[in-house]
Amino acid sequence: MIISASIRTDLPAFYSKWFLNRIREGYVLVRNPYNKDFVTRYDLNSNVVDGLFFCTKNPAPLIPHLNELADYRWLWHVTLTPYGKDVEPNVPDKHFVVEKFKELSVATNRHNVNFRKSSSILEDDFTLIKNLDAVQWRYDPIFITDKYSVEQHVKSFSVMAELLAGYTHTCIISFVDIYNKVAQNFPELKPVSNEEQIAITKAFVEIGNRYDISIKTCVENSVLSKFGADCSGCSTAQVFEKAFGLENSALTFVPPKKKFARSECEVCVVSGDIGAYSNCLHLCKYCYANYGKDVVLSNHKMHDSESPLIIGNLKTNDVIHQAKQISWIVPRNDKQINLFDE
Repeated sequence: MIISASIRTDLPAFYSKWFLNRIREGYVLVRNPYNKDFVTRYDLNSNVVDGLFFCTKNPAPLIPHLNELADYRWLWHVTLTPYGKDVEPNVPDKHFVVEKFKELSVATNRHNVNFRKSSSILEDDFTLIKNLDAVQWRYDPIFITDKYSVEQHVKSFSVMAELLAGYTHTCIISFVDIYNKVAQNFPELKPVSNEEQIAITKAFVEIGNRYDISIKTCVENSVLSKFGADCSGCSTAQVFEKAFGLENSALTFVPPKKKFARSECEVCVVSGDIGAYSNCLHLCKYCYANYGKDVVLSNHKMHDSESPLIIGNLKTNDVIHQAKQISWIVPRNDKQINLFDE
């Protein structure tokens, strides 16, 4: 299975110490965001956890400790956007993030290649990176304002793509969804029109082709595939198989089928998210996972790096349920479908 660390909050940026403690302890507890007394326990045994999936705007705090994660394969989504402190008040300087992206890419691709039981592992950094695609760039969410126009997005994307060339082969884009939480934190935000989406997608695909960076969409209309975008899904079994170095090997990656509220997400295999909503200190105005600054700061005060929960500690009325866990990596000649229903 995959442990997500984390779509709900930027765990590498703000909770690396807690996460490493969980790795050392061998398990983690996750409170259900909609049923507060329901707590799920995930064992972090590498016999059942095939990989760690990280989503972050700042991988730097975890990079010095990657050796402690050596028993797992990794896939990273690193977000790099053109927005300033007016939108992303606590995201580090973009040049710093670019350098950490490059460092992470070299380390991750080399690490995942070493999982292949091959006697001919190449040592050249760029050769390793070319074989895998385990650190992917997220340029999202995309929104349009007077300051961040279509033209400005195209210009910014071109600069960033040139800087990241050779260190990633995938850029994932999505256009802002204005949920209630987003509207509250960013009231001036407007939907991106179909014409704007098409203009941006066409330009990004053209630029990406120059730097061997394909454009994938995350929960977007498949019509964008007409303009060169890959709309097959950003976190599919095929994505993980390539990132984990399983292509053309004796092993394959076979996750169970999952049900999602949105049909566009049905190809996503990410599960076991160990983060928590309203707990990310980046405080980005467009964030769908935060109810507001006051809630985030209140939750963060309850964080205990020694607790098995990312926010607070267990309560007397909590009911702990053991998650169903099994490895999704199987011999290619013994491929199984629907290992279990989550």
